[in-house]
Amino acid sequence: MLAIIAPGQGSQSPGMLSAWFKDSTLRDTCAAWSDDIGTDLLTLGTTADAEEIKDTANAQPLIVAAGLLSFKALGVTPSVVAGHSVGEITAAALATIISDADAIRIVHARGVEMAKAAAITQAGMSAVLGGEREAVIAAIASAGLVAANENGGGQIVAAGSLAGLEKLSANPPEGARVRALAVAGAFHTSYMQPAVEPLRALVARTLVHEPRATIISNKEGALVSDGREFMDRIVAQIANPVRWDLCMSTLKSMGVTGIIELAPAGTLVGLLKRAEPSIETFALKSPDDLDAAQKFAANHSNS
Repeated sequence: MLAIIAPGQGSQSPGMLSAWFKDSTLRDTCAAWSDDIGTDLLTLGTTADAEEIKDTANAQPLIVAAGLLSFKALGVTPSVVAGHSVGEITAAALATIISDADAIRIVHARGVEMAKAAAITQAGMSAVLGGEREAVIAAIASAGLVAANENGGGQIVAAGSLAGLEKLSANPPEGARVRALAVAGAFHTSYMQPAVEPLRALVARTLVHEPRATIISNKEGALVSDGREFMDRIVAQIANPVRWDLCMSTLKSMGVTGIIELAPAGTLVGLLKRAEPSIETFALKSPDDLDAAQKFAANHSNS
């Protein structure tokens, strides 16, 4: 069984769309999205530097655009889809819950509103790598922080005040190390609550369909069969933790044998290799990978 997954924020890199734009149809599609949201995704994806695309308002639509463009180029219909954090918007489009154009509109608004929320109070995020899960969770809580992303594979992301993050870094859990992340806010915590209602209003006005592929929610790794419920979950997830570890467990328990990570690929494949090594993975990073990705998909579509 084949699954296709979409990465989240932090996976972006300068020039990440350049190779995809060699296909004029993909370039024209992205140009139309840019016009629609008033953000130049073509420039952001080709010549913008690392600092510019790190900005939440730029990074999020750029990542979703990369996922949608690489999926169009791949031309494969998956049985199962999932996305990490903002990648859930990509996944919703893959499952045809929303249109590609609406996915870009929603992610643009999400990025803008989360950037606004992040500017209200200084906060941040740090990855805790290694250590026992219960000890790591306890250490995060004792520092006054939230386990905002449980990513599996020995990676849990703590989020909250800068003072709390400094405390955690100075006293890491046994067997773990703490690495600060280059983000401007405490995503997936109550710090993001101001972004929820504006996005909820936009999603309420968006045409939503029932999913045509099985889709997995970040909330607890559950399968969601109702399109409107999935979109409501995307909105709520802005201010609530991501349980990617449970999503990976669900992929395993469903009998998924092969997983393709869409562009900008690599991060989720790395987590899967550590957490669920029996599942074969493929990172679709550029058009040069398309032939191999299509063969990979054919090998798993009937398994």
